[in-house]
Amino acid sequence: MAAALRVQDVTKTYARSDMPALAPTSFEVQPGEFVSLVGPSGCGKSTLLGMIAGLLAPDTGTVEALGEPVTGPGTGRAIVFQDAALFPWLTLERNVEYGLRAHGMPKAERRERVADALRMVHLDHVAGKHPYELSGGMRQRASIARALVLEPQILLMDEPFSALDAQTRVVLQDEVQRIWLETQPAVVFVTHNLIEAAFLSDTVHLLSSSPGRIIKTYEIDIPRPRDESDPALLDLRHDMLERLRAEVDDAARRRAEIAEVTL
Repeated sequence: MAAALRVQDVTKTYARSDMPALAPTSFEVQPGEFVSLVGPSGCGKSTLLGMIAGLLAPDTGTVEALGEPVTGPGTGRAIVFQDAALFPWLTLERNVEYGLRAHGMPKAERRERVADALRMVHLDHVAGKHPYELSGGMRQRASIARALVLEPQILLMDEPFSALDAQTRVVLQDEVQRIWLETQPAVVFVTHNLIEAAFLSDTVHLLSSSPGRIIKTYEIDIPRPRDESDPALLDLRHDMLERLRAEVDDAARRRAEIAEVTL
């Protein structure tokens, strides 16, 4: 089976920094696979996602999605950001419909697709509301519906729950698991939350401190649907946390050594 996504030796250094944000990094995502990227702040997780989305160009290396080089945003990929970023002057229904209108889809088909997407995220009863009338969790569900309505083969999610309270976050984790099981896109999910990554994913890539690189890959074969209190998930979280602590300590030592040399 051909990979849905192939990232090959990509690197990135930002113009105002002499330190690479991302060291050569490679991985693949298979059709229907749920992959999470976790690591310390500044390790390049969101940079990687931006390159997959076509919003950033790698300095070196290549990104292929659905067998084609990524040179910009594409119809086979959809992204959900940390901030729902809905248009405040549009109703929820119109927000979800926006991408379909931009692609020129006929009105009747748009309405059917939007209704299906809103039902999937349990928001069909508030379709006529505006974003300011909704809770943070409902706005984020709307953002997910706006991505799902495009029926993407690759769904990208950049810390979509980080701004939510703990209870809402748990609810949306369950919702994402349910929706993914129903629709089966390939997913690349960026998060700082280790138990969230273990709970949702088939594969978790653990990235190092800057410059980011994959230092450990976890293949998670725990049956679904999952429970966050499962001891096997808690063991995985503990192992990831210990590796991250060791990586952060090593990075701090490296920075201290460099500082001593330059004094």
